[in-house]
Amino acid sequence: MAEIAAEASAPRPLQDAVIGPRRPPLLAVGPVAWAKTNLFSSWLSTAVTLALGYLIIRWAMGFIDWAFVNAIWSVPVTNGQAQTQACRALNGTGACWAVVTEKHRFMLFGTYPYEEHWRPALCVLLFIGLYIVSAMRRFWRKELALIWIGTLALIGLLMWGGVFGLSYVPQERWGGLVITLILSTFGIALAFPLSILVALGRRSRLPAIKTLCILYVELIRGVPLISLLFMASVMFPLFLPEGINIDKLLRAQVAIILFAAAYLAEVVRGGLQALPRGQYEAADALGLGFWQKTGFIILPQALRLVIPPLVNTFIGMFKDTSLVLIIGIFDLLTAGKTAIVEPAWQGFGIEIYVTIGLIYFIFCFAMSRYSQGLEAELNQHRVR
Repeated sequence: MAEIAAEASAPRPLQDAVIGPRRPPLLAVGPVAWAKTNLFSSWLSTAVTLALGYLIIRWAMGFIDWAFVNAIWSVPVTNGQAQTQACRALNGTGACWAVVTEKHRFMLFGTYPYEEHWRPALCVLLFIGLYIVSAMRRFWRKELALIWIGTLALIGLLMWGGVFGLSYVPQERWGGLVITLILSTFGIALAFPLSILVALGRRSRLPAIKTLCILYVELIRGVPLISLLFMASVMFPLFLPEGINIDKLLRAQVAIILFAAAYLAEVVRGGLQALPRGQYEAADALGLGFWQKTGFIILPQALRLVIPPLVNTFIGMFKDTSLVLIIGIFDLLTAGKTAIVEPAWQGFGIEIYVTIGLIYFIFCFAMSRYSQGLEAELNQHRVR
């Protein structure tokens, strides 16, 4: 026993010392393991991966050659006319980005007076700044509503003018990206609270309110947005008294708000129905009134559950604003299509549409990424 105790108390060799945790082998975790599991798990998966990889590489190399290597970025201008012979000599082997360089102001600002383009450009920056501020949780206070009101009022002042030495510009001259941002921003800002009221109305115990909300949702969802825009542009003015005329942009904005609110209302109602009944009973047990229970307990949880479909609807509405082209409003897409009407630039529509698609993608991708981050953050707080 003494020998065993002495052996146990003796110092261990250096190789038996405590060693820190080793990094797992690369073939067990990491990108190599992921690729082996998901891309090369069988002979069929390997064949499909190699075939798709080959096609993607071929397409990427062709796109790089077309978009960058063989592209033309500018052309000479003689007597106010662009000389596009060099672009046409490419015969499709390279992009003619000169059309974007030449027509980018018209695409972004439409027929707005050329010397006043700084005003819609500043409005675009104000919209982007408003989105960034609204995305920061530390600004989620009552003051945010004042920021929205002040920013939108400043945007309206810049676009219309007529005061502080700014020349007046009628709405018929507005166009381009700023119109897309106006329609989508006002559409989301006004449709969202309306959708909450409609969703609550569909769950109301009052038959009149419930029936009215159901009729509104089913009627709006039963027709395409194009029909609502036509109604707002063509039919609605016929019902107005003589001498009264509402601006076409405002009528289109109202149609977009009503259309978006109907879809958003069903998304919000889905979140309300997903909450367990115990949340309602707990709020009632605390003695909270209807609006207190709804505002502080029910709605925050319901909206957190439906963040993905909410943002999906926002993205869809942002893209659907391009439909206003059918009633003659110069949004971003309409301005892009009109930019290539000039004979010198006909045949270079791909470059215009790629640029417009990139602009739409940037805004939609930003909304998507922000919603994913917000959802993960809220779920993390919920676990804690």
